[in-house]
Amino acid sequence: MEHAGLNRIQEALQKRGYISDAGIAMSIFLAMELRKPLLVEGPPGVGKTEIAKVMTQILDTEMIRLQCYEGLDMSHAIYEWNYQLQLLYLKLQEKGDISLEEKENQLFSDKFLIKRPLLQAITREQPPVLLIDEIDRADEAFESYFLELLSDWQITIPETGTIRATQIPFVVITSNRIRELSEALRRRCLYLWIDYPDFVRELQIVKTKIPTIDSQLAVQITHFMQEVRQLRLEKTPGVAETLDWAAALAALHFDHLDEEIVSATLGIIIKDWQDIRKTQLSLSELLERVGAKTKLEEL
Repeated sequence: MEHAGLNRIQEALQKRGYISDAGIAMSIFLAMELRKPLLVEGPPGVGKTEIAKVMTQILDTEMIRLQCYEGLDMSHAIYEWNYQLQLLYLKLQEKGDISLEEKENQLFSDKFLIKRPLLQAITREQPPVLLIDEIDRADEAFESYFLELLSDWQITIPETGTIRATQIPFVVITSNRIRELSEALRRRCLYLWIDYPDFVRELQIVKTKIPTIDSQLAVQITHFMQEVRQLRLEKTPGVAETLDWAAALAALHFDHLDEEIVSATLGIIIKDWQDIRKTQLSLSELLERVGAKTKLEEL
């Protein structure tokens, strides 16, 4: 499927070392062309956030990121007043002849307004990429407010009035599916699911990101990660953990995996003590399967 816009996106993905497929490139292209938010879901560590970074590079603009968390409130997402600076201003004006109305106008002017990511995103002269990262960690109240922003592209500040978007930002929303998102949010977005890569694609990612790695080691690491993901772990390792592990073993100049090496470095890829225990109990079997698959490829 030849298309100048799609080719440009695929080239940008390759330059960042992002090994993608046609679906990822198409989703980015359509989100930019249609100016619709792109909702990217998938397990942790598979490259969802990287989508926003690639889009930022293609558009030659800035990325404004809102990292969501439980209890995220409006003062951290939209705006707040610099109360300390306001108090200092009032202190300095105690003996002045400024009227109360003028003091209020000054107190609630831009110089005392701290713009948080959502307000920053709609007040830029050049439309930025707005990354709403891990929206599933925020509560439903924040999601509802964000839906209102997506509908109207304006924010009302009680003390000053309504601020309308100077430019509508390009929006990327990521979710690890900790909780189910509302149908209302899904309807307003294009959708992209990114899963764990298959062996061929993950091996390509490892070799691209860590060109100095021994070829046999890269194959064994990739096979091992594919096998580990078949275990029923609480926190399944993603591609980010694969790359961390590969970089560490390459830096240590290893050229193959054995039980001692894996046991000593397991904390790089497994981040839960119960998962580590489960993996250790299966280690001999896992390495046996890795060895068999590696030999099969050599034939």
